[in-house]
Amino acid sequence: MSDVMLPKILILCTGNSCRSHLAEGILRAESRGRFEVVSAGSKPSGYVHPLAIRVMGEIGIDISAHQSKHMELFLADRIETVITVCGHADQVCPVYPGQLNRHHWPFEDPAHAVGTEEEKLAVFRRVRDEIRAVFTAYARGRQDEAAARG
Repeated sequence: MSDVMLPKILILCTGNSCRSHLAEGILRAESRGRFEVVSAGSKPSGYVHPLAIRVMGEIGIDISAHQSKHMELFLADRIETVITVCGHADQVCPVYPGQLNRHHWPFEDPAHAVGTEEEKLAVFRRVRDEIRAVFTAYARGRQDEAAARG
């Protein structure tokens, strides 16, 4: 294993139960090991939403072992990039050691979806697909940037 530290990307939302885990799973898969991806919340719910786990499984990404964590857990870590996926997390986000970049890409919280299970699943799938489009483009941009540097 190399001694080179991978850039660490922290994805934040309020509850760390849905959006940040969707984004973490997608970005981790798309990064192909080029950076470390973690997620946390400003007020962690204590669980990963079962429908988030289910819709990620539908696209071949297993987030069933993910855990809801508080953003303060990472205050001593060298975080290269912070990405917030909800407004509240963006407002309360601290600056992390070594932080070079910060992005705010808000998404609807699928945990607030109402209706039948199928109606809720439709919201989770839509939000997953929106997150997938943004984070896949971000990962490809980072890869292009690295390739251009040589």
